[in-house]
Amino acid sequence: MACKMSLTFENGTEMPALGFGTWRAPNEEVEKALNEALEAGYRHIDTAPVYLNEKTIGNVLKEWLDAGRLTREELFIVTKLPPHGTRAATVEKFLRRSLDDLQLEYVDLYHVHVPFTVPEVDGPFLMDDNGEVVLETTTDHVALWKAMEEVQRAGLARNIGLSNFNQRQIQRILDNCQIKPANLQIENHIYLQQPELVKFCKANGITVTAYSPLGSKGIEKLLNREVPDLLDNPAVKEIAARLGRSCAQVLLRHLLQRGISTIPKSTNPRRLRENIALFDFELADADMVRLNALDQSIRICDFAFFPGITKHPEFPFATEST
Repeated sequence: MACKMSLTFENGTEMPALGFGTWRAPNEEVEKALNEALEAGYRHIDTAPVYLNEKTIGNVLKEWLDAGRLTREELFIVTKLPPHGTRAATVEKFLRRSLDDLQLEYVDLYHVHVPFTVPEVDGPFLMDDNGEVVLETTTDHVALWKAMEEVQRAGLARNIGLSNFNQRQIQRILDNCQIKPANLQIENHIYLQQPELVKFCKANGITVTAYSPLGSKGIEKLLNREVPDLLDNPAVKEIAARLGRSCAQVLLRHLLQRGISTIPKSTNPRRLRENIALFDFELADADMVRLNALDQSIRICDFAFFPGITKHPEFPFATEST
């Protein structure tokens, strides 16, 4: 199966299918890694205010643009409306804040990061006396999406999308929107393939981007529990050895051949270059079937690092179709 190097939104926008993720990359680390990524050919850069590195990313992008090493049109920049901004009245404010930090006039894709809301604060989320995140228990997705449509019409975001929304929540947007979400960003990998949600999105003209495509083994300390090692799966290792590829390349190529874009994060120069070298080989149909069969509905990024968040009525994973 041939794999396109980009996904096309319904409005004709093309998004590079392979992007560079920046979650849990502190400033010093992300500065070096982003320079390496741009050198390696990455043009789709994914960030968010809660990653606390947008200013550093903006500085790197400005250096490349000012030096004429890139044009703005060559880049595809994605950022997100943070959990403390998911209300209609604060959409534009938070987007403009991100644009200031990124030193850009527009972003190519602006996501609603999560479908729930927490109180607006500068700094860490508010915590109650029980050590749980303070919640705003109403989140008006319809009004919120209308505000997202306005920032697209204003040219501040070329496209708008959703992240971590479930099928019911997406349908609510579709039933009340004038501009459909262009993209849904979700955790997706061999152990959490979410075929029904992906099928639903494709049927409604919504492209899908996979975060944590390699399983995010590095967040074990954050979650305070062990997470599976996707790179150590016997089937993945056998396919990689037979093809002369890395296990990461097999996992990423599997997603691309499912028609899903992905944003692996690495700060290792060799792995950065390996992760983008995906377009000169294909997985055979038999290998795709074998990898598809590994789905176990195991969610790694379950938001357990936000204690008490499951009590929010719009917590997405309790009722999500997978």
